[in-house]
Amino acid sequence: MKIRRAASSDDVFAAAHLFDAPPKPDSTARFLAQEHSHLLIAYIGEEPAGFVSGVETTHPDKGTEMFLYELGVDDAFLRRGIGTALVEALKTLAAERGCYAMWTGTAAGDAAAQATYRKAGGSIDDGAFVSWDLT
Repeated sequence: MKIRRAASSDDVFAAAHLFDAPPKPDSTARFLAQEHSHLLIAYIGEEPAGFVSGVETTHPDKGTEMFLYELGVDDAFLRRGIGTALVEALKTLAAERGCYAMWTGTAAGDAAAQATYRKAGGSIDDGAFVSWDLT
């Protein structure tokens, strides 16, 4: 497995089957142009198998943290550690970019997502909020 940052619209459209809906050209271009938006794609061979997206958020009294926006793995590649590897890759990127933390939300009953986040070192509060301390 290789994980690469999406560098072009072609990368995103080649992984279109991983998203909830087909990527929109204008939204894709805008996302990729933003320095604080990140899309990492996992490949098995040359086939896109999963992705994670993250957005850096900054607040005056807190600094910058990474919001894990969405994580998805193709059904054909589930239970191979791809989701965990993608979360770890985003966590590494967040630390490299100076983020003090990373966070996301999940449904309280989503055991698969929670297991993935725990494997990647996440702490789950109230069954829905997941956080990583990067300091």
